[in-house]
Amino acid sequence: MSSNTKNYVRVAQLTDVQAAGYLVVHTQGQAIALFSEGDKIYAIDNRCPHMGFPLDRGTVKNCILTCHWHHARFDLNSGGTFDGWADDVRSFPVQLQAGEVWVDLTPPLDPLAHQRQRLQDGLEQSISLVIAKSVIALLSGKVKATEPFRIGLDFGVRYRQDGWGAGLTIHTCMMNLLPYLDVTDQPRALYQGLSAVARDCAGAPPRFTLQPLPNATPEFETLLGWFRQFIEVRDAEGAERCLVSALAAGANPTKIAQMLFAAATDHRYIDIGHALDFTNKALEALDATDWQDAALVLTSLVRGYASAERMEESNAWRYPIDLVAILETAFEALPEAIEAGREQRGSWLGREQLVPVLLGEDVQAIADSLLAALSSGCTEVELASTVAYAAALRLAHFQTNNDFRDWDTAHHSFTFANAVHQGLRRVTSTELLRGVFDAAVTVYLNRFLNVPPARLPEADQTVTEPEELLQQLPGLLDRQQQVNKAGKLVAQYLYSGGNP
Repeated sequence: MSSNTKNYVRVAQLTDVQAAGYLVVHTQGQAIALFSEGDKIYAIDNRCPHMGFPLDRGTVKNCILTCHWHHARFDLNSGGTFDGWADDVRSFPVQLQAGEVWVDLTPPLDPLAHQRQRLQDGLEQSISLVIAKSVIALLSGKVKATEPFRIGLDFGVRYRQDGWGAGLTIHTCMMNLLPYLDVTDQPRALYQGLSAVARDCAGAPPRFTLQPLPNATPEFETLLGWFRQFIEVRDAEGAERCLVSALAAGANPTKIAQMLFAAATDHRYIDIGHALDFTNKALEALDATDWQDAALVLTSLVRGYASAERMEESNAWRYPIDLVAILETAFEALPEAIEAGREQRGSWLGREQLVPVLLGEDVQAIADSLLAALSSGCTEVELASTVAYAAALRLAHFQTNNDFRDWDTAHHSFTFANAVHQGLRRVTSTELLRGVFDAAVTVYLNRFLNVPPARLPEADQTVTEPEELLQQLPGLLDRQQQVNKAGKLVAQYLYSGGNP
């Protein structure tokens, strides 16, 4: 062979391939299918890239190879597929020399680039198998998990006109779980998040972002005021331009978070808590990607703020008790309560006394107790944590024979309370503190979902080897109607000193 064919290896006699029509050869750990078509010989990987069927069992017609398992079709020359769900099959350059077939086994220049494109293809076409295979290949190629996460994040905020939704929230939750998962389970978590994004965007029109205001940008406080005013009158376009202008002017993440949290809590429990929960997850997503493409990500929230249902417009928050009026009175007292407790911060010990009030039936007492806690030195984060705990207890006491929609009601209350808590850990603001009171009211409104309350497991059957209990948990989770048993097992594990 000449010097420019040094990567070629001899694999077969030309007459053998021509006589049989096709031939499978093995060289350097590679199974290669050789096909004789006309006066040419073609070489491709014998493993179908879709699900591994031997391609030598397929049919060739007009230089198109059809796999007989799922009927994926491939161009014999390039290996390119005509069916996007199948992926291209690797083809090998062929040279014929002195009656022998030589095949170039030079590895692809950048196989990871192909997998990045396949992930994009899987998202665009919402093909779960393509997403799964590309994620596995990327992580196996030592690509950091943040890269496929960012690809999914970018896709989700671009290709869903309504903006941030449940898919991106699931995607971010899965990313948050990665540090707690075994390395073999991490691809599965990313797959779940990416697939949720693909489903959420399937069939949706794309979203186009606005440019910042030209020339000199107003001060941040001015943009903040405009942003809140535009959301107030449900003007998503005006609000979005204020947000991108603040980002373009260099407003730091703390100020941007203040801007978003203020607008998300100017009205009561908007969009049954989703808007604030989505905001928290969008900020967490940016944390995971070092705040790259912040404008693209955060502007996906704006339409949700502007179009959200506001609970002061709902009957449940106005009648028979005007909950909004109670909250507005409490909000007026917030600055005084915070100032009164400033010198005592860090010494508050009233959590155990506050939780029963939060789970009680006197909403005025709930508002008063929250203010009293602040006056006694309770920090904003401590107060939010206590309300989130009360919301979690509502879930823990939820009877499994209740209607599933009622579960959603209690679940939304908890995710909202958690978002407020996480938000206040990020930035302390009086505006976001209003969300703690909103969350407390949702806990109050959900009180009848605990009638009768489900009993919490007790610490009466501890074991010496709690880790052994965890081996039983997957089996329970794979079976229906095992919620109570799974809960008892987890409680027994924790009571026995197991690591959360």
